[in-house]
This record gives sequence, structure tokens and C-alpha cells, in this order.
Amino acid sequence: MPVIKPASLLVLALLLPAIADAEERRFTFRYHTEIGPIPLGAGPVHVFIPVPVENRNQAIASLEIEASIPGAIETEPVYGNRFWHGQLAESDGEPITATLASEVVRRPVSGNSVDEPRPLKEAESARFLGPNRRVVVADEMLDPILREIRTEVDGGRRAETARAIYDWLVDNVSYKKVGTGWGNGDTFWACSERYGNCTDFHALFISLARTEGIPVKFEMGFPVPDDRTEGAVGGYHCWVEFHLSETGWTPIDASEASKHPERREALYASQPADRIHFSTGRDLRLGPDHRGEPLNYFIYPHVEVNGAPWTGALERDFRFQEHPGGTGASRAAEGQHPVTEGETGG
Repeated sequence: MPVIKPASLLVLALLLPAIADAEERRFTFRYHTEIGPIPLGAGPVHVFIPVPVENRNQAIASLEIEASIPGAIETEPVYGNRFWHGQLAESDGEPITATLASEVVRRPVSGNSVDEPRPLKEAESARFLGPNRRVVVADEMLDPILREIRTEVDGGRRAETARAIYDWLVDNVSYKKVGTGWGNGDTFWACSERYGNCTDFHALFISLARTEGIPVKFEMGFPVPDDRTEGAVGGYHCWVEFHLSETGWTPIDASEASKHPERREALYASQPADRIHFSTGRDLRLGPDHRGEPLNYFIYPHVEVNGAPWTGALERDFRFQEHPGGTGASRAAEGQHPVTEGETGG
């Protein structure tokens, strides 16, 4: 089975000094999947698995991939998401397995010092101000909420508008996963039902903020509990960052603030080191071998057989282990709140 190690050592060398911090966390995150078996002779088979992001808040010290089929790291062109792409001309009738083990250095974000303030380039601005398939912009459905929010904002300043949208969501949308329909990150669902998981909260934030001219990007990953030092992770978590030219990209986590009201201030313009970031954006296409519909978001394996999404057996298992010297053990002793998600994430 092939083992792939990262070639981006120069990038790592640039990122590591920037994220050295007493509160940083170092852990190994294990992402494992087993697919099929896919019927003998069916194909071509394409397997797409997201790879953790390297950015100002997260460095990947090592990445090892063991898989039962050949594959390579690729990058989608719109958001720069990396992924492992495994492929077979036709199935041998055996299950496909893949395990990604990432050694991660993650630091918390404090206040608005999350990015160097700068204007966005035109293409960047258009990407993060426009609609997505399930995220509307400038729709009349949003008008009653925006009228309410605008009464709280002094002079229409964008920083105050972003905060007012966040507060409205925390006060008016409930975090719960009941029945069906939640979990798609759908503005219409969040507006009409006023409950859901992290995707629904943040779809509505994106719609409201982009309508007010504030660029927002959607980020997807996994929670990494800080009340224990190892174990299983049940499912995904997502959050967003909004952009102001005077402060740069600024994170918020409205769904966690709804679940834990005492953390409302800590989850606006700040972000604890309790997560690992895997992908950015919605409506994603993963290169020429991705023949199906764009992905609503990308966190779990996407498999296609003869150009159609695979709907058969697919198992997933996610686990982490804190490295000695990280802050997870001390936080576990203090009993701090972790970000925890169920099997379907959010």
C-alpha cells in the first residue's frame, strides 16, 4: 500500500513559526474509510477524500496516506482545497480502504488579529459575495430579518452589522437535529424552521451578511475535543469567516454559541484550537474526473463509479490523539466545554 508524505515542506517551514503559541495544540488526526465492495468489473472508480488545510491558523507537520488503490494529492481550482484522488479502471471486487494520518499544529484565534487587513481582489470578492445553490443572496425572504437587524446597527457600519447578524442567529435559531431537512446548509430551511445544525446556522449568516455586502466564506472540518486527549470524533463541524478591509478575515461560530450561550463572546471574532479545517466553500467540483453534481460541501469521502455517485456501503471512522505538551490534557482537567458533534455532524 502506498504511503504519501507531503512535498510542501517549504510551506510548512513558513507556517510553523507564525503559529507558535503557548495555547497551540498538537495532535494526530486519523481519517479512515472503507468503501464497498464495488461489483467486480464496475468502473472507472474514483475516490475523493479531503486533505487538511494549511493556513495561518493550522500547519500540517506530516501527512501519511495508506490506501488499497493508487492515488495522488490534487487541488481543486476555485478555493484551493486539497484532496486525495484514488482511482481504478475497474473494480477488482474487493473493498477499497484509505487512511489519512495528519499531524496537526493548531492555534487559537484571539480577537480580530486573524489576518492581515487588505482589500479583497475582485474575483475573491465576487466569490464570497455571490449566492450558492442552497444559499440565497438579496432574496425577499431575508427582508424581515434584515429590517430587524438594521434597527440595531448605528449608521450601517459593517462591523456592527456582522455582529448584529451573529446575535440575531444566536437569539432566534435553535440548535437541534429533529426530523428531516436540517443539515443541508439551506437558507430557506433555516429561515422557515428556525433550527438546524451548524450548516443551517451558517448558511443563514452567509445569506444575511452577503446581502449586506459583507464577504463570507464557509469552512468545514471536524471538532477536536479539548476535554480529553484521544478518542473518536463523531462527525463534522463547520463555521464561517467574514471579511472587512480594516480587520481582515474574522471567524464566528454561531451554532456553538447557540448551544453554549455562555460562550457567545468567545465565539465571535475568536476561535479556540478545538477543530481541524479540511475544506472551504460550497458547490465544489473536484476536477475533470468528478462527473456528478457539485458537492454541497466536502468533508466525507465522495465516490463515483462510471460517472455516478456511489450509494453502496461506505464506512467512516475519525479519531484524534493529543501530543504530549498540548493543551488538551490541561483543559480536560479543567472541564472546559469541547465542541461535540453527533454522527451526522454539525
